[in-house]
Amino acid sequence: MSEPQPSPGDEEDDVKRRFREALERKQAQARTGDSHENGGARNQHAHGPAANKRTFRRKSG
Repeated sequence: MSEPQPSPGDEEDDVKRRFREALERKQAQARTGDSHENGGARNQHAHGPAANKRTFRRKSG
């Protein structure tokens, strides 16, 4: 007729198991990727191109 209801402890174990599996997948994926140390600088030109700075001169004559 009716199936036995899972106990709350079983549900908690299932949730913990799924979180643990997801964490293991995440850590395994992070281990296979390149290290961030080899990535270089975040932004090469933080303040814009210095060669094209505008100069403002007073108009003479």
